[in-house]
Amino acid sequence: MALNLEQKKAVVAELAQVASSALSVVAAEYRGLTVEEMTALRVKARESGVYLRVAKNTLVRRAVQGTEFECIADDLKGPLVFAFASEDPGAAARLVKDFAKEHDKLTAHVLAVGSNKYEAADLDRVASLPTREQALAMLLGVMKAPVEKFVRTLAEPHAKFVRTVAAVRDKKEAA
Repeated sequence: MALNLEQKKAVVAELAQVASSALSVVAAEYRGLTVEEMTALRVKARESGVYLRVAKNTLVRRAVQGTEFECIADDLKGPLVFAFASEDPGAAARLVKDFAKEHDKLTAHVLAVGSNKYEAADLDRVASLPTREQALAMLLGVMKAPVEKFVRTLAEPHAKFVRTVAAVRDKKEAA
């Protein structure tokens, strides 16, 4: 179904707004997927907070101009579905990776995190990025470790003294 000029402008504006606030984008070729499979992909995208859109590559090129995803504009060829992740940088890559395990027709074409473009082979690396909660937990663990070590260092002389007194007491009771 052909779009008129006003509809094309609306699509470009919508994609530009999404791209300006997104953290990452994955462009995947979907040639060969059925309507039911695409619907299942859209449902999974909604559940994981990923904006998923099939659009003409020329419209996407115009939409990403002036955004940090401008780097992918030259690689947009063929029928592509675009997944924009706005909360978690690895969410779009995880979505495509997990869905491609079950449906081999979906193949990642190009992806970008921020203004850094990656090839499709780097999909696993981007998909393994921690979520916000995981990153905060790792940061907390790193921040907490020196304090725990300091407390253990302060407590060790007292604990060693107590163990020594207990050993002397046990030796005297045994004798």
